[in-house]
Amino acid sequence: MLSTGLNQVLNSIPSPEISFIQAGPFRIHFYALFILTGIVLAILLADYRLKARGARGGEALDIALWTVPIAIIGARIFHVLTHTGDYFYPGADLLAVFRIWEGGIAIYGGLIGGALGAWIGSKKSGIRFWAFADAVAPGILLAQAIGRWGNYFNQELFGLPTTLPWGLEIDQFNPAYPDGLPAGVLFHPTFLYESLWSLVGVGILLLLDRKFSLKGGAMFGAYLIYYSIGRIWTENLRIDPSEIILGLRTNVWSALLGVAVGAFVVYRSMRTGKGLEASVYRADALDLRSN
Repeated sequence: MLSTGLNQVLNSIPSPEISFIQAGPFRIHFYALFILTGIVLAILLADYRLKARGARGGEALDIALWTVPIAIIGARIFHVLTHTGDYFYPGADLLAVFRIWEGGIAIYGGLIGGALGAWIGSKKSGIRFWAFADAVAPGILLAQAIGRWGNYFNQELFGLPTTLPWGLEIDQFNPAYPDGLPAGVLFHPTFLYESLWSLVGVGILLLLDRKFSLKGGAMFGAYLIYYSIGRIWTENLRIDPSEIILGLRTNVWSALLGVAVGAFVVYRSMRTGKGLEASVYRADALDLRSN
């Protein structure tokens, strides 16, 4: 029996049978726990990196109080708008639009909302926007690496069928299981691919920063390029429903735009010399502190 179980593990990745725990009247979804864990670690890493450049402790948390809520709202809006068929149809429960704990946040929508929140928070804190963006970039990748495990527990966002030994088992009665396929088919674990890609990226970004001292948005631009390249790959493996534009999934277009924006941000930093900024604080904020 032990040999049979071991062979099963070596030949596939079993999916968990539960996606939440019940604590009295409260239902705690693993999806939410992974997202929250990633956010906390991203803030801690950003704060450490800001302090290494001379900021006071806690500045990243102050900015995150603006960044995180707006990022979550942006991520949900982007997901709903790119998956309208899942939420708007005859007889649909429109309240499902707001049930974010069931899954369904779009990273690129989160980046758009997060950028707006970071701009507001940075302005109020006196921190340069790009200084915060550079500080938090590796943490965003870390948060994404952790957050993808929420998809694993929800048995969602998996890829094409595969015969590879690390194929992912999906419950045949899962609503996301493709119609017409027999039970027992294995799928590409795209959650795992993206998680590993993001973890490796954290190390790469930190090494690049140590070698080149990426500032003025260069680190954030490098993050956008790196993550988006991996997302193009994993997105093309996924089989969950998506809006198709000119033959490409919406998030493939988002990733292509992410590469372009990231390259522009890096170019801008090099061209304008923004990477030479010595302080993470704006000049006007430094003047107020000195007074």
